Amino acid sequence: MRNIMTYLRQNKWKVFTTVVLLGVVLIAFKTFDKQNGELPEVRHRKLLSTIGHLLETEHYSPRKIDDEFSRDVFNGFLKTLDPEKNIFLNTDIQALQIYQNKIDEEIHGADILFEPAVSAIYEKRLVEARKIFETIIQTPFDFNIDDSVLLDIENKKAPINEEDRYKNWYQILKYKSLDRYANLVEDRERNKTKEKFVVKADSTLEREARGTVKKEYAKRFERLEKTFDKEKRFETFLNTITGLMDPHTDYFAPVEKRSFTEQMSGTFYGIGAQLTQDDNGIKIASIQPGGAAWKSGQLVVNDVITKVGQGSEEPVDVTGYETTDAVKLIRGNLGSEVRLTIRKPDGSTKVVSLKREKIILDEGFARSAIIQKGNDKYGYILLPDFYADFDREEGARCARDVAKEIEKLKAEKVKGIAIDIRYNGGGSLYEVVQMAGLFIDQGPIVQIRNKEGRSQILADEVPGTIYNGPLVVMVNEFSASASEIFAGAIQDYKRGIIMGSTSTYGKGTVQRNVAFGKPLDDMGIQTEYGAVKLTFQKFYRVTGSSTQKKGVVPDVIFPDEYEFLKYREKDNASALPWDEMERAKFQVWPNNAGIAAIAAKANEKIANDTAITEFKKTLQWVSTQMDRPVSLKLDKYVTYRKELMVNMRINDNRIKLKDSMQVTSLKADYNKFYNNPDKTKQDRYQAWLKMVAKDAQVNEASKLLAEFLPQNWVAKKGN
Repeated sequence: MRNIMTYLRQNKWKVFTTVVLLGVVLIAFKTFDKQNGELPEVRHRKLLSTIGHLLETEHYSPRKIDDEFSRDVFNGFLKTLDPEKNIFLNTDIQALQIYQNKIDEEIHGADILFEPAVSAIYEKRLVEARKIFETIIQTPFDFNIDDSVLLDIENKKAPINEEDRYKNWYQILKYKSLDRYANLVEDRERNKTKEKFVVKADSTLEREARGTVKKEYAKRFERLEKTFDKEKRFETFLNTITGLMDPHTDYFAPVEKRSFTEQMSGTFYGIGAQLTQDDNGIKIASIQPGGAAWKSGQLVVNDVITKVGQGSEEPVDVTGYETTDAVKLIRGNLGSEVRLTIRKPDGSTKVVSLKREKIILDEGFARSAIIQKGNDKYGYILLPDFYADFDREEGARCARDVAKEIEKLKAEKVKGIAIDIRYNGGGSLYEVVQMAGLFIDQGPIVQIRNKEGRSQILADEVPGTIYNGPLVVMVNEFSASASEIFAGAIQDYKRGIIMGSTSTYGKGTVQRNVAFGKPLDDMGIQTEYGAVKLTFQKFYRVTGSSTQKKGVVPDVIFPDEYEFLKYREKDNASALPWDEMERAKFQVWPNNAGIAAIAAKANEKIANDTAITEFKKTLQWVSTQMDRPVSLKLDKYVTYRKELMVNMRINDNRIKLKDSMQVTSLKADYNKFYNNPDKTKQDRYQAWLKMVAKDAQVNEASKLLAEFLPQNWVAKKGN
C-alpha cells in the first residue's frame, strides 16, 4: 500500500498553459553559451540565480529567500537525497551546517558551494552504503532474535556513526528478507501436500529470500550510480528550492519538460514499442502495428535493449536503468534517429537504427462503457486527465473527446451518465471550462486571481448543452486541480451529484511553464535549459470559495482505501493557504429537483451500513500501523502480518461486489475492443471492462443514476 501511495504522490499534478517566456528570463539567459563549452558550474550559477529571481518576482505568493528559507533548503535537499536516512552520517550533516544560512546568498548570485559539497559527500557515502549492503546480504539472517525496525522514516534520525548506519542497513535488509521468507514459508505450508511440489528446507528459503532482496537493492544502487549523476543531483537541488514556494512549482530539465508535455498532450515521437523489465533488463513487451519498430522488421518481443544512441552520438548503456529512464532516451523529435543495441533471445547482438514517428497515447484518453441494469442502460465515462495538445491543430482535447463519448452513449439511449475523474490530477484550465459547458447552458465556470489581486471569470460562452440527463461525477482524494474545478462547477450549479471520499485533493493553484533558452525542436516543446512550472494564479469556484487545501466535499460520501493516509494538499507544509473571493453571478440548473433528496437518501443508507462503518474503522487502524516498530522475530512478525492481512482481506470484502456488473463496450467501439490490430492493446481494453464491472463505486454511481426521476429531467435545447 505504501508503494502505491508513494507512486501516486510522486506523479506530478498536470497543470494548464502553453509555454510562456518572461522577458526577464530571456535577458538572464542571453549570456548562456552551451555550444562553446560553457562550464557546468557557470551554467548552474546562472540557472540558479535566474530561477531565484523568477520565484521572487513572479510567483503568486513568494516566500522571502532569506536565512530561514536557506535552512529549509538545507534540510529539504538532504532529506530528498537520503529519504530513508541510511546514507549520510550525523557528522556529515553537522559538517555541512556551515552552509545552512548561506544558500539564499547562492540563489542571489554567489558561488554555489552547498550543493557540490553535499554531492561530494553523497558520492562517497553511496559507495560505502553499497559495500555495507553487499556485506550484510551475504550472511544468513537469524529470524529468532527479538529485534525490531521502525518503518516510519519521518521519525527516524540520521545515524550518529558508522556503527549506527550499519545497524540501520542490517535492520531494513533483515526486514525485507523476513517479509519474503515469511511468504515462502506460508507458500510451502499451503502446498506441501500437493503432488510434485518441492518442499524446501528453512535454510533454502532464507537463502532465496535474501537473494531476492539482493537483486532488488543491487538494481537500486546500479540505477543511482548510472542515472543519478551530478546533473541530476543539481536538478534535485533546484526542485528543492522551487518546491518550498509551493508543492506545484517545479523545475524541469529539457528531457523532463518534453516528458511533461507528452503527458499533457498524449502525443510523442518514438518507435512504437511497449517496454517491460525483468532480471534480464529492459525488454520489448509488444510492438505497435504500423510503427517504426514494426516496419523495420528487426525487432521482436523479448529483445533486450542494452544501449540507446542519439544519431551518431555515443550510445548510452541502459543496463540498470528503470524503464521510464530508458523511455526518455528512446523518445525524441519527429524524424530524428535513435539507435538501439539489441540482445536477441539467442544471445546475439545487433544495432537497429530507427526514425522516430508520431505516437498517440489513446489509452490515456477518455473512454466509455455501458452498464446494463436489467432493461436499463447507464453510461460510464473514464477521464484519466484533462489533457490538451495545444501544439498541434489536430491534437487531442479532452472536452472534444468527452463530447464524442456522450454522443455515442446517447445513441445507446442510456438513462444517465457517470463521469469518473478519480485519480485525475488535473490538466488544462481551458479544457475543463469547455467540458463543463457540455452540461451547463452558459455561465461562469471558474474564477482566477493573480498576485496583484486582479480577477477574471472564465465562462462557458456556447449556448445550449449536449447532455441534460442525470449526471454523477465520481471523485476521490487524488482528484485535483481541473478535476476540482469541474466537480465544483457541477455541484455549484446543482447540475448533478458528486460522489466520492470525504474531499478531493485540494489544489487551488494555476501554473505556467516558463521556458529557458532557445527551442530544441520546431514547436519549442523542449528548450535548451528546461523550464519552471510556476504558480502564478489561484482559482476559485463560482461561489467564491477556493478549493485550496479544502478541496470539493462530495454530495454523497463513499469511503475508499486511501481515506486516512495523509497525501492531500493540506498535508504538505508548503501549500498555500485557503481563502475566498466574491461570488460570481450564475443561475443554478433549473432541473435540479430531487438531487438533494437523492444525496440525503444515499448518505443515510451509507451511514447505516454496518459493513461500510467497519470498513472505515479498519482503514483507520491500518493507517496507524506504520507508526510503530515492526518485530524482526519470525513468530511475532507472522502474527503481526497475519493480523494486518486478515483485516485488509476482510475489509476488501466488505465493499466488494459479490457479483460483477454487466459492463459492455459501446457498439461504436466494438472494433477497438474486439477487432483491434494491436492485440495487446485489445487485451488491455477488455481487461478494463472487467475491472469496471467489479468496481463497487461505479456500481454505487449507477444506483444513484437510477434514483433520478424522468419527470425532473425534461429535455432542453441541445439534448
